[in-house]
Amino acid sequence: MNNSTQSADALKLVSNLQSRFVAGLEHAALDSGSSVSFEKSEWLRDEGTHGGGNRLSAADGKIFNRASVNVSQIHYDDLPEKKLGSATAISTIIHPANPNAPSVHIHISWTEMRDGSGYWRIMGDLNPSVVHKEFSGQFQDCMSSAAADLYEEGSTQGDHYFYIPALGRHRGVTHFYLESYSSGDPEADLDLATKFGESVIDRYIEILSSALKSYPEISEADRSTQLAYHTLYLFQVLTLDRGTTSGLLVHKQNDLGIMGSLPSHVDRNLLATWAEDVDPQQADLVQSLVNALPEGGRVEVTEEVKLGLAESVRDYYRKNPEALSLQASGGIIPPTVENHL
Repeated sequence: MNNSTQSADALKLVSNLQSRFVAGLEHAALDSGSSVSFEKSEWLRDEGTHGGGNRLSAADGKIFNRASVNVSQIHYDDLPEKKLGSATAISTIIHPANPNAPSVHIHISWTEMRDGSGYWRIMGDLNPSVVHKEFSGQFQDCMSSAAADLYEEGSTQGDHYFYIPALGRHRGVTHFYLESYSSGDPEADLDLATKFGESVIDRYIEILSSALKSYPEISEADRSTQLAYHTLYLFQVLTLDRGTTSGLLVHKQNDLGIMGSLPSHVDRNLLATWAEDVDPQQADLVQSLVNALPEGGRVEVTEEVKLGLAESVRDYYRKNPEALSLQASGGIIPPTVENHL
């Protein structure tokens, strides 16, 4: 158990945010006429010796395509040779079933080094299949207000991080990514993380509820657009996202949690075409992801498939460590991630 005051405060924060978000999501579903319950799954790092975490997830098919709200804290009090003391995080992705309701990704974490120094990582981005400008504007305004003077820096890093060079587009429509942040005032930094987390959660719940009420009818064109976007989401996460890649390379004890951001179905044929668009170093990676999916066009990303995709990513980077240079970056690579890679 980590005894750091800042780590304890961070764990309390991410746990409170998890409860706040799940309660809001369940209320939004109920308000739309559906009862949805999130199921809890737990995982342990080294059988609990070095912490662990839990995820609350739902995939009812009517309100949520996939929804995962993950909280974790790992610590290395018994391993003085490690520079990393502890890492505490909430990482969540919500994919609504209705294509007109945008997906959202939120990540807030505190990383503490052995010497007591540390930094925050704060992320928020809206990822619609079908773009509605009013929702994009509302989410952007919320992040701008919550981040205040730091918004411009975080927005710039976010736009850089979530850009997909091979496709010439971003993953979402509005992004915030503040990496390795520490003002030197622990209380102020905790307040920032708290305000940002609570604000984006509450605003997203409002957007979700509004979308479900405003766009109850779903066309086949919208469903096709959603499938293509969900394929792009899987492509970006598994070929560019440093957090996902480093998590998979460090250990195999939470593959389903790490892969919890993946939507329920993707277009295997569409994914295969992108092998020609990526840097030649990554062509084999994309092909290995295609091979890990079931045969067909629209295919389901089951838990078994997730585990296969995770192993494909691990195997590729172990054989091609130089390709890690192609991973996304907001302009700053934190020391712990750099060491893992």
